[in-house]
Amino acid sequence: MEHVLPKYVRPIAKINDHVTNEKYWHKAVEDFDEKRFKQAVLNVIRYINSNLINEEDFKKDVIEITQMQGSAEIHIKITDTNFSINAPFLRIDEQTNRVALLRRVAEVNFTSLRLEQIHLKNNELHFEYKMPIDLAQPNKLYDIIRNVAVFADKYDDVFVENYNAAFIFKPKYTKLTPGEKDIVWQQISDIFEDYKDYSRYFKEKRLENYIWDLLIISFLKIANMPYVNGKLRTDLDEIIDLMRDWLTDFKYRLDKGANFMKKLMEKPREDIMKNIYHADQLISLRLRSNEQIIADRLKKSLENVKNIEKKGDNLDLSYYLTYLFLMLLYDYNLEESYKKEIYEVLEAVSGVTPKKAAPRLAKVFYKMLNKEINPKPDNNKKKGFFARLFG
Repeated sequence: MEHVLPKYVRPIAKINDHVTNEKYWHKAVEDFDEKRFKQAVLNVIRYINSNLINEEDFKKDVIEITQMQGSAEIHIKITDTNFSINAPFLRIDEQTNRVALLRRVAEVNFTSLRLEQIHLKNNELHFEYKMPIDLAQPNKLYDIIRNVAVFADKYDDVFVENYNAAFIFKPKYTKLTPGEKDIVWQQISDIFEDYKDYSRYFKEKRLENYIWDLLIISFLKIANMPYVNGKLRTDLDEIIDLMRDWLTDFKYRLDKGANFMKKLMEKPREDIMKNIYHADQLISLRLRSNEQIIADRLKKSLENVKNIEKKGDNLDLSYYLTYLFLMLLYDYNLEESYKKEIYEVLEAVSGVTPKKAAPRLAKVFYKMLNKEINPKPDNNKKKGFFARLFG
């Protein structure tokens, strides 16, 4: 039987998903360059989440924003002179393994975090950062807000489970409908079944290296569901980071990935589905993107793509490009046109032979690389004949 690619089904839409608008980012950069620092900060926040800022806020002396990021409450304060962000996210009580928790907090402060830090205040853990507003360069500001929001929501679940810390706030979320839950569980079940079938196939064909591709693709399909939250989200992030750690021994990564998948597939439906819900968010978990950022990212893979094409290995190219596209969805808050392009090609090559799938996947890769997803308008078409002829 001829090999065909595993199934792909795009996730159901997340409610209140953040759709970025590049015009606010360009305004923020222009404002900062022109030393309109407060306006620059407000436009960065409007780029992050347009629901948080309105035109009236630009007239205020002090702007204060409070928004949940999962179970962490994010407080932002903007004045004419300062920007500050504070996120109380956990409480230490008599049940908490205090020494182990604070040791882990110190590790996070010196590794995962840069400018922002976790502080202990009256037995509460807070993410905090404050700076003069004229130092709030848009890229720096975006990273600070994202790090505080994402890490606060990430570490609260881990610290509660591992060290018996207590939540300060109950997470704000919306449950999926029963019908949505059935759809999501079917998608996850299909990923598990494909993993079992294809890993068996690769072992029989002595193509064990492709099991790495199969594992990372399976993890990414689940992690890219925007309603995967809680401990499942944290565990998936950690295993994906490990699988991509090229400095770690390949066999070790393969074994760790296979063991994680085995344990995940053994979990009862209710254990997995308790992590499936629409969480309130201040900012997307993904990094900001535009066509240049995506093109630069794909340039790093161009040599690999060319080498695989030169060998004529359609199987390798199909799995490699599938991995690249799923990584784009995982790492970046993509524009809708980019999401649509990826979703459509991955669904189109589901159940298709590598010989047919590889050129279709490659076509989308080169369109993104050459920034051809959003075609630029041809202004000449709007001009008359003589205007087009003589400029």
